[in-house]
Amino acid sequence: MTKTVNVEYGDPSVALPNEILRSVVGSGVHGIAIAGTDDHDEMGVYIEPPEYVLGVQRHRDDYIWRTQPEGVRSGHGDTDLVLYSLAKYLRLAIKGNPTVMLPLFAPAESLVRITPLGEELRALRGAFLSRQAVERFLGYMHSQHERMLGQSRRNVPNRPELIATYGWDVKYGSHALRLAHQGHEIASTGSLTLPMPDAERERVLAVKRGEVPRDEVSAEIGRLEAAVRKLLDGGGCPLPAAADVQAISSWAVSAQRRHWGW
Repeated sequence: MTKTVNVEYGDPSVALPNEILRSVVGSGVHGIAIAGTDDHDEMGVYIEPPEYVLGVQRHRDDYIWRTQPEGVRSGHGDTDLVLYSLAKYLRLAIKGNPTVMLPLFAPAESLVRITPLGEELRALRGAFLSRQAVERFLGYMHSQHERMLGQSRRNVPNRPELIATYGWDVKYGSHALRLAHQGHEIASTGSLTLPMPDAERERVLAVKRGEVPRDEVSAEIGRLEAAVRKLLDGGGCPLPAAADVQAISSWAVSAQRRHWGW
């Protein structure tokens, strides 16, 4: 029997005691997990000590813990945890990174850890939504769509079991369709619903279960992208061009000072 060796990067003595927010991410928070098939993903934010922020020495600005080593695909029963320093997290969220945005919108039942500063950060979530964020959702969607179609040249995880069963990678298809729906929701309403609304969630689950032909999924992704592009280019999107960096930065300075007791 092979013993599983956990993988750890970063300093847990810095990250874990200073967490302000952590939530489930991945399929679980979207409501599209299939029992017995998905791994467990969590993402969070911690505030670095003042000497890390103000000093001259450079320190790693994240903490990663995995049940599988790098390069090995996680499976059912595995856990991936990523904690970002506040500064790194905010930089990624300001750009609209779809995964990084999830702890801001995760429902209460998906929260693993939350402090008063974490509550404040979540209350600021609207400041991160922008047309730039929508473009990032579309960019990630394109990447997943290419992989679904077998057109990506990148070294991506191979799921031969899905190819053998369905003839194509339905997991990439479900990710691409989810991102298309979420990009459309953000562009049209200026918000993000987690878990996904029932109709969209059931459709994505049907794709993930291999119940929808690949060409049909691809066409649906194309229609959603066209609808998003129409909103962005036609002035129908209620969001500003970019995140409210001034509001986010002002809060970050205040949050760090209060966390340090200054």
